[in-house]
Amino acid sequence: MSENKDQKFVYDFTEGNRDLKDLLGGKGANLAEMTNLGLPVPPGFTITTEACKVYLESGTAPAALRDEVSAHLAALETKMGKKLGQSDDPLLVSVRSGAKFSMPGMMDTVLNIGLSDESVTGLAAQAGNERFAWDSYRRLVQMFGKTVLGIDGELFEDALDEAKAAKKVTVDTDLDAADLKKLVKVFKKIVAKEAGREFPQDAREQLDLAVEAVFNSWNTDRAKLYRRQERIPSDLGTAVNICSMVFGNLGPDSGTGVAFTRDPASGHAGVYGDYLQNAQGEDVVAGIRNTVPLADLEAIDKASYDQLMTIMTTLENHYKDLCDIEFTIERGQLWMLQTRVGKRTAGAAFRIATQLVDQGLIDEAEALQRVTGHQLAQLMFPRFDEGAKTELLGRGIAASPGAAVGKAVFDSYTAVKWSRSGEKVILIRRETNPDDLDGMIASEGILTSRGGKTSHAAVVARGMGKTCVCGAEELDVDTKRRRMTVGETVIEEGDVVSIDGSTGKVYLGEVPVVPSPVVEYFEGRMHAGADDADELVAAVHRIMAYADRVRRLRVRANADNAEDALRARRFGAQGIGLCRTEHMFLGERRELVERLILADTDEEREEALSALLPLQKKDFVELFEAMDGLPVTVRLLDPPLHEFLPDITELSVRVALAESRKDANENDLRLLQAVHKLHEQNPMLGLRGVRLGLVIPGLFKMQVRAIAEAAAERKNAKGDPRAEIMVPLVGTVQELEIVREEADQVIADVEAATGTSLKLTIGTMIELPRAALTADQIAEAAQFFSFGTNDLTQTVWGFSRDDVEASFFTAYLEKGIFGVSPFETIDKDGVGSLVRHAAKLGRATRPDLKLGVCGEHGGDPESVHFFHEVGLDYVSCSPFRIPVARLEAGRAAAEAKGSDSR
Repeated sequence: MSENKDQKFVYDFTEGNRDLKDLLGGKGANLAEMTNLGLPVPPGFTITTEACKVYLESGTAPAALRDEVSAHLAALETKMGKKLGQSDDPLLVSVRSGAKFSMPGMMDTVLNIGLSDESVTGLAAQAGNERFAWDSYRRLVQMFGKTVLGIDGELFEDALDEAKAAKKVTVDTDLDAADLKKLVKVFKKIVAKEAGREFPQDAREQLDLAVEAVFNSWNTDRAKLYRRQERIPSDLGTAVNICSMVFGNLGPDSGTGVAFTRDPASGHAGVYGDYLQNAQGEDVVAGIRNTVPLADLEAIDKASYDQLMTIMTTLENHYKDLCDIEFTIERGQLWMLQTRVGKRTAGAAFRIATQLVDQGLIDEAEALQRVTGHQLAQLMFPRFDEGAKTELLGRGIAASPGAAVGKAVFDSYTAVKWSRSGEKVILIRRETNPDDLDGMIASEGILTSRGGKTSHAAVVARGMGKTCVCGAEELDVDTKRRRMTVGETVIEEGDVVSIDGSTGKVYLGEVPVVPSPVVEYFEGRMHAGADDADELVAAVHRIMAYADRVRRLRVRANADNAEDALRARRFGAQGIGLCRTEHMFLGERRELVERLILADTDEEREEALSALLPLQKKDFVELFEAMDGLPVTVRLLDPPLHEFLPDITELSVRVALAESRKDANENDLRLLQAVHKLHEQNPMLGLRGVRLGLVIPGLFKMQVRAIAEAAAERKNAKGDPRAEIMVPLVGTVQELEIVREEADQVIADVEAATGTSLKLTIGTMIELPRAALTADQIAEAAQFFSFGTNDLTQTVWGFSRDDVEASFFTAYLEKGIFGVSPFETIDKDGVGSLVRHAAKLGRATRPDLKLGVCGEHGGDPESVHFFHEVGLDYVSCSPFRIPVARLEAGRAAAEAKGSDSR
């Protein structure tokens, strides 16, 4: 973006508020909000996301930025009574990233900016604590070296480990001032060698370089990967927060912690979080030392604990949501360093939403917006069978729920490699860091021996919906030897382990899983509101009931048989949006299809069709009975006929061998001729759908008769069949007109023969660009449209799903060409534009035209919102995605109503 001369790039914490997240980022906006609330926030200022955008586009910071920072820094120095970099009593600041959307651990932070060889002695004298000053200095050199100068962080970690080993201690707090002085020298040598320059002694140079590093961290590989995973736009940029330092590493009366106003794993109210004495903030989230529970702070420092509890209540009531809080205690003085609406597990999201309704903080419409279809889908995953025989390895902290089973791997690279080859893996680390993100994404679950519910592993796993167990201290993880030891048991890489993110238990081997209670609720085996009903199920029930009340979109199922139809109905389906009749031609019926294909005369063809008719009719009778009173859309045969024939290579070999033995089978020879005749280079764009119905005489007429006779039989049995006949792959209205004329005649014949009046509607799938572009013409002959977005995506993009997903989609996602696969979430700009255009054209011709969608997008949360916006009447999806579609249809309606009211 171009720089505006009058643009303001820096805001004091006293100038902003929580509504300025676009400009100040989440962290800066919330620091300003806490300052406005009168909470104890260290003074500071925020460099805006606009400055970051200018920097990322031009490669240099805005011309006005340096002067603005200088003015705000001077004001901060006046307020604090000390100057940045002065030798006797230096002002130190932190430089922290802060994007609009939380990206925990993905971007950079540097603490203790302003320390140098001279000012470290002044800090020691001012604090009366030499060890503290040198500990702060070694942290600055380490963080600056890794974050700003791009030095491998392992070099600093190894040097720290060597210092502890030389002293024969295990934690860094056992190193004294003399040890830390030596460590600073070692760290500075690492900087000089690896970066080709000395560690900067000028405080302003440190500050400016740190700001640029934070800007640059927006486009690191891990940040881009995280944004793709969480679907965060890539053009937002990050703000930079410059805050006066407060110190948790001044001794036992100081410390740092992270707190949640409710348990982010379960949603239950209580005291949740971690505290670490004599530490700085990064120590907690990095999981370097194991923390104590936040509740222990009451015994350590009751005054700070009581003040923190009061502030937590204030923040939750103010934000009306679970808040995630970072704080530091400096010699008994509590300081608030950050708050944000906290990430939570799927179960916690539903529980918290209903709890806040009961407390009167939010209404049902807002509660519906607080949960997502993705979270509901997570709750439908299986859980471990409590009755199964298990071998318990250990227990850690239940950080993110779920039941995960996989082979143990000990680094991110192996996790990705094995996952891509089809293996299910569990990533095991002592603690994770942002560089482990790709391995975390590839894994079924994450297990660490260090850290708590606020560690990097826990926070990121909850955000991704991954199962996670943290802080399993009894597990000795050796990443170099690629093994984990528990007592006498050794788990080598490749051994199977199971982790339970709901209990924190870790098991050797594969533990069997059982259905989720949420699935049991949807299937009617658990009733919300009963005395023994799980409170999670009750919360899901309440939110789903509200979603069903407010949604406009109806939700149907893709189902091809009565069993799937009944399950879909239990899950809340309001009809069938897609019954694929080709699935009814498999198994023993394949022989009849072969006879149809091999027919040389009309009589042979009619014989084959007559044999298929009663079988098709029986299928439809069962389907109409299962969905009695609800619409059932039956798609006429769609795939190419060659799919019902043997593989051409296998058949050719069979015939060749038979001929060599001189016992060739006449039927095999005829089959081979038919296979060759029907073989196509690209069958998805060849003889299929309506084209097949027009080329094979009697095929569609047989199917229409089976549907009509089944509907008549059901109606005469006092049922209420509501059949809809869908013609696939129509590209021009003339195709549909011919099929409809034949179908209308068949239906009339069945009505006359059965004495039954049938109200069967006939429509088409819109799955070709030409059909979308000429929808006004096609609507003349169609009573409904159902958008087949799978094929529409293929034909709009010009690629075959079966081929491209395996060949180049991974590269496209990694390069950012796709934010998400267009087969997973609808491409609004391309495919979506055609859907919107066809809907508008169709209804211009036929105002009462019913519009639906039956591709995979019908159950995708983001796509459901698009279909609501476009004005479709229903979405159709697989049975297990029906609850997700119902929820998202309700969210879309509530969101639209909220936008209208604003």
